[in-house]
Amino acid sequence: MNKPVYIQRIAKFLPGPCVSNDEMESYLGFIGGKKSRFKPIVLRNNRIMRRHYARDKQGNNTYTNAELTLEAIKALCTDAFKIGDINLLTCGTATPDQILPAHGVMVHGLMKSKPIEVISFAGSCCSGMNALKYAYMSILTGDSDNAVTTGSEKVSGWMSAQAFEEEIIKLSEAEENPMIAFEKDFLRWMLSDGAAALLLSNQPNQHDLSLKIENIEICSYANEAETCMYMGSEKDENGNLIGWSHYKPKDWIEKSIFSLKQDTHLLDQYITKLGAKNYLKFLEKNNLHSQDIDWFLPHISSEYFRLKVDEEMRKCEMAVPQEKWFVNLGNIGNIGSASIFLAMEELLNSRKLERGQKIVLTVPESARFSYANALLTVV
Repeated sequence: MNKPVYIQRIAKFLPGPCVSNDEMESYLGFIGGKKSRFKPIVLRNNRIMRRHYARDKQGNNTYTNAELTLEAIKALCTDAFKIGDINLLTCGTATPDQILPAHGVMVHGLMKSKPIEVISFAGSCCSGMNALKYAYMSILTGDSDNAVTTGSEKVSGWMSAQAFEEEIIKLSEAEENPMIAFEKDFLRWMLSDGAAALLLSNQPNQHDLSLKIENIEICSYANEAETCMYMGSEKDENGNLIGWSHYKPKDWIEKSIFSLKQDTHLLDQYITKLGAKNYLKFLEKNNLHSQDIDWFLPHISSEYFRLKVDEEMRKCEMAVPQEKWFVNLGNIGNIGSASIFLAMEELLNSRKLERGQKIVLTVPESARFSYANALLTVV
């Protein structure tokens, strides 16, 4: 018999001070010593006003990804539930500190707790939801009594000016315009650092609200669209991805192979269309109608997509009124796999929730167009 699964608490860790739009290049640096010509355009569309970086203005890293995650876990714990009480740890991130070992075991190493099951999920924005689903299924089947799930990103180092210095030098030597391509510069003004942690249990809170997980579904549409966001690779003229190991080591630096890139044309073409298709299937499978939803939490990478998502939902007659949307992108930035958990944390601690309310989460991942949806009930 399946056991009910509850999210008892959610905690966050956002490093350093809030960074305004005007301060961004003080932390990330000026590529080629010049201000980005794309920055005002990107910020105007995404409408992000504040974010956090795990680095200082001198370019020094202040936290690793694993350390960010540990801080969120520590914030989750109380006198009644300590790090040593965790039975299962599931971690999702798009930006691990290293290729090997896996991100989750690095976090576990910092925790210095007892031996436990640790599962790591890579990928992009859906990696946090993948981690949540594993924890949910483990408790659902009775394999675990409790679990901690995390989503975290440390992207600022990848976006720093020094990551592009060799490419700029080579462009200058070739008498080409020493500006990195829009597909690389675009993401510098979209992404930021932070972590969130969730405590899952087979028991609800005794004296406070919990979120009962009714269902989590994840679906890939990689069979229908080519790669949109990528790192450690380049695309050829046919849209095929060529991985870093197929390049010479000197190309890794000179072509900034390990920079994060996004094909914005593919993003615009597919992200909301496929998302609406998948979302409709989720509602139908769970016998849900728009009027049944009390809170709609979409992970949107930019406010540019809010109206596009709403438009696609209206086409399918499944629109949720804007007053039921909860989006905190403008105040904390886009933190990839952690973003949906950070929105949940803010909503849960806002005291706006009431028992019996239904919450729907939807997370798109542009890397190869994957989508995660979840249904929660406030109890």
